[in-house]
Amino acid sequence: MRPIRPLLAAASAAAVLALTATACGPGEDNAGGDPSAAASPTATAASGGFTIPEDLKDRLKEHGIDLDEWRGGEWKNWDRDRWLREAQDYVNPIIEDLWDPDRMREAEEPQRPVEEGDISGDTGVTDPEPAAVEAQAVDTPYHSAAPASGKVLFDGPQGSMVCSATVVKDPANPGRSNLVWTAGHCVHAGKDGGWYRNIAFVPSYNDSGESEAGLEDATREEIAPYGVWWGDWAQTSEQWIDQGASTGGQGAPYDYAVIHVTPEKGGDGKSLEETVGSALPVEFGAPAVPEAGGLEATGYPAAPPFDGQKMFACEGEPGRLSIEADQPTMYRIGCTMTGGASGGGWVGAGRDGKPALVSNTSIGPVTGGWLAGPRLDDGAKGVYDAVSRKFAGR
Repeated sequence: MRPIRPLLAAASAAAVLALTATACGPGEDNAGGDPSAAASPTATAASGGFTIPEDLKDRLKEHGIDLDEWRGGEWKNWDRDRWLREAQDYVNPIIEDLWDPDRMREAEEPQRPVEEGDISGDTGVTDPEPAAVEAQAVDTPYHSAAPASGKVLFDGPQGSMVCSATVVKDPANPGRSNLVWTAGHCVHAGKDGGWYRNIAFVPSYNDSGESEAGLEDATREEIAPYGVWWGDWAQTSEQWIDQGASTGGQGAPYDYAVIHVTPEKGGDGKSLEETVGSALPVEFGAPAVPEAGGLEATGYPAAPPFDGQKMFACEGEPGRLSIEADQPTMYRIGCTMTGGASGGGWVGAGRDGKPALVSNTSIGPVTGGWLAGPRLDDGAKGVYDAVSRKFAGR
């Protein structure tokens, strides 16, 4: 499974630290997009698919894309002209049962490795590299220990990939959120690519913490006890789309995304938050490192020595990591989690003292030892608010 962009991640397997960034996939040469300005499709579940507005259908036709053909397998065509890049062209029609137990189990982490030379830190503020902290297995069942956590599954040119993610609250739909927070490189390839395909979220993946061998004959319900939720809309930062890369630290301070999801098979009318019984608030403008306090990063590391099937966590007080002097300084903690942990939530104390999501895993070295995540600023809040408003009252 893939992403930590090397610095944790982005190839077709989860990225591990080299530095490994948690980004995903190979690139295609496309023009930039402005996610925050995009008008998105009204993507409502209907007969196992989406009702796509006519204007989006017309834009897709310009790329030679027919939605029925797409569901029939045309999504596997990664020709440059068919790799949708612009924010307003995001489309992800449900393909029922595509994510069967084998595909879920075998998805690889997107790599986004980072080499030490990729990080300047000369003029920005970078603290000494933290000591490695051994990742600890999360108690089972995961639904009790970390009910808002899960996996993001998606397809890219190199195959099926995986990241980690967190259910977050939706200001426009209190108590009924269908929003998931992850890394930008888990939904979009960045400057040399476009939107990944068949993006889906599986809360409490492998809830009982079975080993890879123990999952060989597992049913879909055993692997995904709270269902498979498809991303009917995703949004990331304009900076990630314009700067992000599958290796190195490019775009890492802006490597975040919000996905709005819908149940694959209609569900029982309950939202994702109601289904899993949890959603975390998001803390924007969290304190700088000296006042940040302890943070806990959670995810499904997939690169060796992990296999991507179990949830792990690391706790620690963050230091500072500067990729570019003119970009926001990132949080960094010691942690041995590898690719696949990308996108996983970092939880700290919010302004009210209660747990809140304050960052997500973006990069780390291929060899493991630490993770870095963006501080969530006004840009991140703009992405979050835009997705919330888009589905207000729905």
